[in-house]
Amino acid sequence: MAIHSHHSKVFLVLCCITLLFGDHNQVSGQCQGDIQGLMQQCARYVQKSGPEAAPSKECCDVVKNVDLACVCQHVTDQVEKIISMEKAVAMANSCGKALAHGTKCGSYTVP
Repeated sequence: MAIHSHHSKVFLVLCCITLLFGDHNQVSGQCQGDIQGLMQQCARYVQKSGPEAAPSKECCDVVKNVDLACVCQHVTDQVEKIISMEKAVAMANSCGKALAHGTKCGSYTVP
């Protein structure tokens, strides 16, 4: 039952991210990398709910090939309601792709 609940939460977050980013093809067209893969592999690590967790190898493989600064430019207020920008920055750091100090990710500024 707990596994089903976890998968349901991840699916819900993926759906919300997809809807909130609008047409992910628009972001994909403007930002280098696999945006769909980023959402699929990494959504669970940036949810506001739950503890911070180290990202998987699969997530990091996608993160390393995505222009995160560009993706940050497309973060809306609605995205920030379900995504923790602090966790997103920590995830990028853990994957070896730290965002530069002062980078704006939605309304969040990377310290």
